[in-house]
Amino acid sequence: MATDMDTEGFGDLLQRAEQLTADMDSGVELPRVERNLQQILDAGERLWSRTAQAAAQDQTDARASILLGAKGFDVPRISQRLETLSAAKTFEPLEPVRDTDIQGFLRNERENALLAAIEESRRNTFESVERHHWEFMQQEWEVEKQKILNALISAGEEAFDFTQDTGEVPGQLGDTTVGTGRSNMDNMEMSYARQVFVYNDAVVQGAVKPSLADLFTQVADKVDDKNILDLWQMVQTVTDVPLVQAQSPMGARRSSQLQRAFIGKARHFLEQRYVQFITTTIYDNLQQAQLGGIPGTYNTVRSFLNIRLPAVMAGLEDGEVDGHPVWAMVYYCLRCGDLEAAAEVADNCQSLQGDFAMFLREYVRSEDRRLSPSTETKVRLHYRRAIRNSTDPFKRAVYCILACCDTSDTHSDVADKTEDYLWIKLCQVSLEDDSAGLQDKLTLPQLQSLLLEEYGETHFNAAQQPFLYFQVLFLTGQFEAAIDFLFRTDQLRAHAVHVAVVLYEMKLLLTPNTVQAQLLTKEDGDPVPMRRLNFGRLMMSYTRKFESTDPREALQYFYILRNLKTPGGENLFMACVSALVLETREFDMLLGKLERDGTRKPGAIDKFHGDTHKIIEMVAQDTESKGQSEDAVRLYELAKDHEKVLILLNKLLCQVVSQAPAPQSDRDRLKALAVGIAERYQSQGHSGAQLEASTFFLLLDLVTFFDHYHTGQLDQALDIIQRLQLVPLTQEAVEQRVAAFSSYADEVRRNLPDVLLAAMNILYSKYKAVRSAGQASPTSRGRLREDSKTESYLTYLRKQARALITFAGMIPYRMPGDTNARLVQLEVLMN
Repeated sequence: MATDMDTEGFGDLLQRAEQLTADMDSGVELPRVERNLQQILDAGERLWSRTAQAAAQDQTDARASILLGAKGFDVPRISQRLETLSAAKTFEPLEPVRDTDIQGFLRNERENALLAAIEESRRNTFESVERHHWEFMQQEWEVEKQKILNALISAGEEAFDFTQDTGEVPGQLGDTTVGTGRSNMDNMEMSYARQVFVYNDAVVQGAVKPSLADLFTQVADKVDDKNILDLWQMVQTVTDVPLVQAQSPMGARRSSQLQRAFIGKARHFLEQRYVQFITTTIYDNLQQAQLGGIPGTYNTVRSFLNIRLPAVMAGLEDGEVDGHPVWAMVYYCLRCGDLEAAAEVADNCQSLQGDFAMFLREYVRSEDRRLSPSTETKVRLHYRRAIRNSTDPFKRAVYCILACCDTSDTHSDVADKTEDYLWIKLCQVSLEDDSAGLQDKLTLPQLQSLLLEEYGETHFNAAQQPFLYFQVLFLTGQFEAAIDFLFRTDQLRAHAVHVAVVLYEMKLLLTPNTVQAQLLTKEDGDPVPMRRLNFGRLMMSYTRKFESTDPREALQYFYILRNLKTPGGENLFMACVSALVLETREFDMLLGKLERDGTRKPGAIDKFHGDTHKIIEMVAQDTESKGQSEDAVRLYELAKDHEKVLILLNKLLCQVVSQAPAPQSDRDRLKALAVGIAERYQSQGHSGAQLEASTFFLLLDLVTFFDHYHTGQLDQALDIIQRLQLVPLTQEAVEQRVAAFSSYADEVRRNLPDVLLAAMNILYSKYKAVRSAGQASPTSRGRLREDSKTESYLTYLRKQARALITFAGMIPYRMPGDTNARLVQLEVLMN
């Protein structure tokens, strides 16, 4: 019977299945899905895994609900709040609504506009911050780059000092990085520095300024080096010119009057050098020279020619005078700068009588050693017709000197040395107002370009003969290029700097428009081949070597820079002093020291009678900008800027108020500094704002409060907090203290959480002590009365704790995350 029922059931099932197949084949356009056993198995496993994960998630949610519910959390409410949170990282526009919803559309557009404005503001803020960041980084790098370049230039091998930083924290003002006491200046540099001191002292005192060239020549006189002495004699001679009133050094240097004076002094120096050479040669060969007893250039030249010229020299013309070629005698007399002796030679020679004697006499009488234009034209014409092809080199040289003609001829037969060549060229130089209409002429810029740009250092073998190349440039008025070249030689750097000082003080040195320029530059609009020397950079590079060991001497050199400006418009002297103080940390020695009675002990900068307070303020500002706030406090105090002192001290103190006292700690150091200033302000007064002053004294009181708290002196600490009335200890005072909270500065409010916790800990400690004492005592009738008093006191402590909790909840200030929890926990423990 059962088998028939099963067969009937299976038959019915088969009939229904066939009916389903028939329905699918009934013409309805649906795709037919056919699956094999493996596909059916895979589909089943996927369905099972989804069901299992859902069940597991439900089970996990149930466990989480049980756990959170046991802890008192409202799980449904938390779930709703979590669902409302958005994970968007930026402000995103809201979804638009249907056009028919006018109110929703307007509200959506308003919110989208607000969000777009906020996003735009956020993006602009980030871009501005990034831009300022990179600008600041660029400025810092420029400063550091300048320091590196100056160090490499000034210190040579000493610049590569890889001494490791010990990480020591700078201490009081007056601490110095110089510990050995050994100077980095050599004897020559120290001698120069003493003369700079003498000069600056005269300037400060308003006395007559001594000649710097003379002062530095005195240094050279004491040095056993003829090249150094010759250098300073040359500088002394060339700079001994009448100064021209002009609006700028460039205007003075381009004036014909000053150029003529420079050329005359340069020729005079070369002529005096040649006289010394002739005299030395004669006395070294007295027997051959046959000097005789007649003084004068004529006889000296005659004796020199006994040594110099061979007995027979081919090509010489126009006879002899006293046994020597007449043109050689004339040339060497001119070379020695004695024009009267040259005229005497012409007078004694019959063959030179006539036109040449007349030309020479006019040349002798001329103040600037220049023939009149008509006479010069005649001499030039005669030279081209008859003299140019002469075989006598001395004759050609004399005519070229008198008429300033044939400037391309180097006269190598006569001028066998660089000084001779340079002297002839200086004699041939024509200034702008002297050479109008002349075709064959040599101007000063042409001579300068020839020597500096065409010949250059290689031609003159400057690396082996630095003094010679310096002389060539300096005597042709190329002071800046000459100093730059000499400065690049380590052993001669000090001489180059002081030559620059001489020219700068005479207002003859061409300087660029900014002190950030390269050492030697050429600016647009300057005549060729004029160069400009960055005098400020030159001085700072020079002092870099010894400013850490000899700050007083460096200060003397910086004073010379007082008329230069930084790119920011600041006085370069003040900027250098600021950098010097920060580098050497010789605060007391350079800036002075504040005594206990408030008076200021003068420092090295007071010698210069300048605005000392302005310099100290600038140093203080630079110190503050570098993050050295403690030093900045002392410097502002030295400058009597009490407002800045209070502002900085408040910022520093608020960071360490709640810390535990420890020997040699930042907190103890700041406390000692603040206490000293507070005592001085209380006894002598101050000029700071009332809010800053009250904040300062309140922070100091809080420092004292935490000192007692951390050392376990709880009664004294509680007494201080009661007298300060910063936090309430009774319910009646809560509202009053909450109202007064907004009047406190941010430095005070920032420490309020620590004050509340400390006060609560004090109350809890007292509570525990009283409670423990009560439990340890035996029970008696007298003890019952004591217990009543103890319970009253414990109730009093609980009320104080409740007042703190109420105050913490009412003030408009966001506490750190765990502050409220810890306060509540302590208050609960007391109940």
